[in-house]
Amino acid sequence: MAFLARERITHIVDATHPFAAQMSTNVVAAAAQRGVKAIALTRPAWQPVDGDQWQSVASVEEAVSALAYPPQRVLLAIGRMHLASFAAQPQHHYVLRLVDQPTSPLPLSDYTAVIDRGPFTLEGDLALLENQRIERIVCKNSGGEGAASKLTAARRLGLPVVMIERPQLPSRHEAHSIEDVISWLGDHY
Repeated sequence: MAFLARERITHIVDATHPFAAQMSTNVVAAAAQRGVKAIALTRPAWQPVDGDQWQSVASVEEAVSALAYPPQRVLLAIGRMHLASFAAQPQHHYVLRLVDQPTSPLPLSDYTAVIDRGPFTLEGDLALLENQRIERIVCKNSGGEGAASKLTAARRLGLPVVMIERPQLPSRHEAHSIEDVISWLGDHY
C-alpha cells in the first residue's frame, strides 16, 4: 500500500500465474483500498472437449485423494511446489515433468524426472506419454497454448486427466491478451 502511494501508481496489471491466488487477491485488495485501477492478464482456462476424460478437482489435496486406486504410472505436470502431497499415494510410479534438474532429493519414493521446458508439442507429448507408459495425468488448469498439448495427447490416447481447477479469486477485471490490456490502459489513462 505504501509503495502504491509513494510511487503514485495509478494502474496495476496483474500478470501472475493463474494459481498465484494470494498475490492476485492482494492486488484486488490493494487496488480497492487505494482507488487504483487494476486488470488481470490471464490465459483462458482449458475447457474439456469431446473425447476428454477429465475429473475436475478443486485442490491439490483433492487430486491426491483422486489417486486412491491400484498402482498406475501417473504424469504429474504440476510443478515442484506440491510434489510432497502425492507421497500420500505411494503405490504409483510418478513421472515428473520439471523445468530444472532437482538439486535435492524429491519427496516421492517412486518417480522418474523428465527435464523439459515448454512450449511443448503434440508429437513430443505423445512420445512422452507412450514412452513412459502413462496411465493417468494430473495437472493444473493453467490454460494457454504452451502446455495444452498434453491434453490433446491424453485425448488421443484415451487417458484420464485429474484436472486441478483454478482457485476462486475475488471479482476482478480480466483480459486475455496484451493487446486487450493496452487498450484498457488507453481507455483508463
